[in-house]
Amino acid sequence: MAIQAGRIRVLKDVEPRDGAYVLYLMQQGMRSRDNPALEYAVEEANRLGLPVVAGFGLLDGGAHFTEANARHYAFLLQGLADAKAGLERRGIAFVLRRATPAKAALTLGKKAAMLVLDRGYLTIQKQWYAEIEAGFDGRLVQVEGDVVVPLEVASGKHEFAARTLRPKLHRTWEPYLASLRARTVKHSAEDLSLKSDIDVSDPDAALAAMTLDRDVPPVRRFRGGEVEAHRRLASYLGGPFGEYGTVRNKPEAGAASHMSPYLHFGQISPVAIALKVQAAKTGGPEDRAAYLEELIVRRELAMNHVHTNPGYAAYDTALPDWSRKALAEHADDPRPHLYDEDALAEGRTHDEYWNAAMREMRVTGYMHNHLRMYWGKKILEWSPSPEEAFAVALRLNNRYFLDGRDANSFTNVAWLFGLHDRPWGRRKVFGTVRYLGPNTLKKFDAKAYLKTVDELCRAEEA
Repeated sequence: MAIQAGRIRVLKDVEPRDGAYVLYLMQQGMRSRDNPALEYAVEEANRLGLPVVAGFGLLDGGAHFTEANARHYAFLLQGLADAKAGLERRGIAFVLRRATPAKAALTLGKKAAMLVLDRGYLTIQKQWYAEIEAGFDGRLVQVEGDVVVPLEVASGKHEFAARTLRPKLHRTWEPYLASLRARTVKHSAEDLSLKSDIDVSDPDAALAAMTLDRDVPPVRRFRGGEVEAHRRLASYLGGPFGEYGTVRNKPEAGAASHMSPYLHFGQISPVAIALKVQAAKTGGPEDRAAYLEELIVRRELAMNHVHTNPGYAAYDTALPDWSRKALAEHADDPRPHLYDEDALAEGRTHDEYWNAAMREMRVTGYMHNHLRMYWGKKILEWSPSPEEAFAVALRLNNRYFLDGRDANSFTNVAWLFGLHDRPWGRRKVFGTVRYLGPNTLKKFDAKAYLKTVDELCRAEEA
């Protein structure tokens, strides 16, 4: 099937120039299949009689994202090793430059007939793309492969909540829920003399050679890469998915698919997941609808938020006026418990269930969505001010979660403070911002969750 026109944005509409290859900057979609930008590059290269080069720019820890550490880089490098192998099997060259993505694209782009970009919505990603657009004087095309429905197709404004975006997505998603055939590469890149600055074929060795924060170590619970992503998805759809609609909010039930880290690093396509969910032999209509709500509506609401609100990372600009006003009115309310960032990070509070959730996050890089909400609301309750709570929640989120530092991270933290929500009954500290208290823990088997976390953490620490 042809790549949908709604995914394609021509940033510089000039004819391809004389060049040795078509360059694809594989920065967001780190995979060799189900990748619209890559397949577009292959189509163009075949038309021009050229090979394809997939480039990637990587700097040491903290250069792109302040909280990035060994945990994130290990997962990323594992994914790049998979992508490299998959690309080379198709006759596509993979080249990693020790540079910013923009610098890598412009350097490799000097010999490229044209340049294809994928898409991202964070400020840093937009800065990279703007630098490339300013510095590259050839044909430049951007292809969306990180969401099901391209953002501008679904909505041209900042959406108030899921309920306002949902009908727009449902009206538009059918043409985009289509499988993507891998194009045959007609001109192999084997003879190109391009070498990477870092050999990602051995991810452990590549990680050891990098300068980065090693205080947060890699995890055993999740291994990066498209092969592992598809293996996990197949295993999930063959079993736990069958109860997703009824037990998805029970952390101890094991009904989560754990696709979020793989989606974050672009190691699996959201369209590929959606199609397999729709075709799954386990589960029923309720399970499929609930899963697609999270995968498409909630995830793309987050993309909409960061794309249309450049101030998504700051308390004063990320939140709606009503919630900031409500929290300001109660900023001086007494707080029976106050914890600093170190105590929170180490899980040293009076709440054993909160401590367990923090331990799962700190040790394994993951926390169930239901507990993420409880976790964040308690940080607001236990901090001296809402502004400090916002900053601490975001730092902890981005430092320990494998899927931190993406659109969902910024949006989910802002939700804790009223984004995409409505006023609730007034209470101390929270004002009219939604409160989550002990009753939240009664909605699942909290004791079973403690046992699960203990088992998961013992496996990591063994």
